[in-house]
Amino acid sequence: MTTDIVLNIVLLSLMAITGLAIARLRNLFPVAMLTGLYSLLSASLFTLLDAVDVALTEAAVGAGVTTVLFLATFGLTRAREKPVARSRTVIGLVVTVLTGAALFYASLDMPHFGDRNTPVQDHPLRERYLSTVNEEIDVPNTVTAVLGSYRGYDTLGEVTVILTAGIGVLMLLGVAWRRPDKHKESDR
Repeated sequence: MTTDIVLNIVLLSLMAITGLAIARLRNLFPVAMLTGLYSLLSASLFTLLDAVDVALTEAAVGAGVTTVLFLATFGLTRAREKPVARSRTVIGLVVTVLTGAALFYASLDMPHFGDRNTPVQDHPLRERYLSTVNEEIDVPNTVTAVLGSYRGYDTLGEVTVILTAGIGVLMLLGVAWRRPDKHKESDR
């Protein structure tokens, strides 16, 4: 086996172990930390698959913003999960299995991975974009090259929207910085 395959298997195994640990824990602080770890493992896997743009988004949103929002929310809630009735867990398990079965059934209709005869590979503009990207930009991943060069301002706008949403959520939670009350000082 090649090194990439071994690394993929190791990362997927670590992600599975982390996911099982998240499902078993009832204390919410370790769950938040393990969720951030899961996102970092996922970002590492995306990097190995040459999807650096997806890895950056996963690291920023999954490991960064989501973990901060979890921790900010813990200041307003309990530290432990409430016990759930056994009947509700069975219903959740049934819904999860049915959803997984539907997704698996839908994936059977998809073309095989890497098949050159898929509709996306036969598009008339495909060769033009690929040759243009390879001539102008020396980045092995086409998606990363397009996002980093042609759509740089769009990506900057998306990052700004994510930052603004995160600040808005923090303000709604009451965790944002607060100014001292001027009226209390004038009452003295």
